[in-house]
Amino acid sequence: MRRRGNYYMARVIKFGQLNQQKLMDAISEAPVVAIGQFEWTITDVVDMRGASEPFMFGNLAKYSREGHVTVVDEPAKQQLTARAPYLLEASAPFIYLPDFSGLAFLHVWNGIQENVFPRRFKAIVEAAYDNFFVGCTVEPVTDYRAFLERLKTLDSIKELSAKVSPPNPLFGRLWGGLDEYVRKRQADEVSVRESTSKSQGLSTDLLELIENILLDPNYQPAFEPDITDAAVLMAADGYGSGKAVGTEEGVEVVIRTSESQKSFLFDKDPDPELLANIVRGYFERVSSERDMRH
Repeated sequence: MRRRGNYYMARVIKFGQLNQQKLMDAISEAPVVAIGQFEWTITDVVDMRGASEPFMFGNLAKYSREGHVTVVDEPAKQQLTARAPYLLEASAPFIYLPDFSGLAFLHVWNGIQENVFPRRFKAIVEAAYDNFFVGCTVEPVTDYRAFLERLKTLDSIKELSAKVSPPNPLFGRLWGGLDEYVRKRQADEVSVRESTSKSQGLSTDLLELIENILLDPNYQPAFEPDITDAAVLMAADGYGSGKAVGTEEGVEVVIRTSESQKSFLFDKDPDPELLANIVRGYFERVSSERDMRH
């Protein structure tokens, strides 16, 4: 029976001179980055960027240049420590889909957790260009239903905030106006924050917008979503980070878009093409569910 693990869905946001080609070049020709006591790089790359349905596969590898393993000395009936240069500590397979700027990666328990992978991937990509005028972040794609259920537990919302970047190549129809604004301003990043001390909380349509587009991908609100609601939706679609602060039975609660990241189960040692097809299917469903367009 094949072992299965949890794959998390995200998008890669590119800054500066980092474009699609340079990102994929960095994956295929990844440098080695030393962080703490371990080395990090990308191995076993399958470069299918020229295919009709392009993808990049690789393993984010964490290893020790001076590793040690325990061996048995049979004659002495003793356990001994032996040197094991370049000892692999953990490996997380991933797929990158340029059509969606989409990334899916395996969570490796006690090795490469879902909050570690984005930071190490970012460090490797930026190091490929000597950290000069390039930047990237890996932002989670939020599960709308899980996020909505968490928001519904709040008695009131006291604060909404988001930090977002213009997408490429997809955009969400509900926050299309904000996307146009960000591009018109030629901004790489926009931050918004609203807060109130009033007992009834902020007047927001965020829950209504999420609920209705889940019921009907063609849902068209009778109003233009307010900028902060649009920014939180944009963050939830994988183009930034957002949070809501509210009260639940008198206790302050913080709900982040990153805490409801979409994920799925698949083989821990996957066939690259099969994994790419699975990941493409999930991103297509996200686009269809949220009526995201090129």
